Amino acid sequence: MPLMKRGVLLLSGGLDSAVTGAIANADGFDLIALSISYGQRHRCELDAARDVARSLRVREHRVIELDLRGIGGSALTAEIAVPKDHDPAAGEIPVTYVPARNTIFLSLALGLAEARDARDLFIGANAVDYSGYPDCRPEFIAGFERLANLATKAGVEEGKAPASPHGDRPGFRVHAPLIALTKPEIIRRGLELGVDFSLTRSCYDPDTAGRACGHCDSCQLRLKAFAALGRNDPAPYQ
Repeated sequence: MPLMKRGVLLLSGGLDSAVTGAIANADGFDLIALSISYGQRHRCELDAARDVARSLRVREHRVIELDLRGIGGSALTAEIAVPKDHDPAAGEIPVTYVPARNTIFLSLALGLAEARDARDLFIGANAVDYSGYPDCRPEFIAGFERLANLATKAGVEEGKAPASPHGDRPGFRVHAPLIALTKPEIIRRGLELGVDFSLTRSCYDPDTAGRACGHCDSCQLRLKAFAALGRNDPAPYQ
């Protein structure tokens, strides 16, 4: 039986990262999950991440404390109101954008991957039904992969090795399998892979019991996607 490839999954506890993890499992990866406690107002997603990690049967689940409230600049990390009941596809970058968040998170995942002798990073970034975040675009994913192979000992050393017969070169790879999918397509793929969406949390402004508000950008995208599939969202709402 061939050895499983080892990968690091950025696991927020939301819908997208859960499906990304299920895809990585289906592709034969032995996953290490990484969640970040960054001072987000929706901390209930960390509890969800632990539940999702167990459901994915990951090898290891690391939770790193990194308080981005010291930087601020986002409705998720500062005293800025979360927008409600507006069009998430309006085109502007909303105040729920956390400055450089995916760059920071992927950097942490890269460090963990190098320390654990993994070369594959997984992120649930999506450029179709997203809220205008610049760090969810294919250009960003490709740029970070280049950076990963320039900025690490493993990337530099393995970059000197010849390519495989298929043209693949050793080194780090950043996988964003949802990048070109719509939200209904993401949910459908998750259902095919047995993802338990009741474990996931996506709301930017939940109540103290962890129930979703139903009105922020993330809730609107999620609810519309489940409705498009003729299904009810199993996550709890206020």
